[in-house]
Amino acid sequence: MSTTQSPQLIIPSGALKAMAAHAYHCFPEEACGLLIGDPSSQRVARFVACTNVAHSAKVYTIDPKEHLRAELAAEAEGFEVMGSVHSHTHTEPFPSPTDVAQAPDPGWHYVIVSLKRGAPETRAYRIVGEAITEVTIVPS
Repeated sequence: MSTTQSPQLIIPSGALKAMAAHAYHCFPEEACGLLIGDPSSQRVARFVACTNVAHSAKVYTIDPKEHLRAELAAEAEGFEVMGSVHSHTHTEPFPSPTDVAQAPDPGWHYVIVSLKRGAPETRAYRIVGEAITEVTIVPS
């Protein structure tokens, strides 16, 4: 009998707390940010909170200047932008059709922090085309 282990994403506990704090801070709008780390090891080094320039409770757009700054800083440290984070203010932590349509990079991880139940619920996904695969978050 063979077992298949689901893909994993290792995220520091402090980064997970920062994601939830950013989601609460931005509420009722969606929060957003970037994951910086080493894609080859599936290990996040840190979370960078960004401004949602869409200023919406239903969609997010990461400030392009903040994205560029985060990308340049990551490269200077030997890391990469390896995904994005955003919140769902009133829905489950599952990618919406808009999230799927706007997923910019099939190599990225997409982390969603839901505030639907009050306490944050955080889940991660890979999105390739229309295919959505949940990734297990491993706190470190």
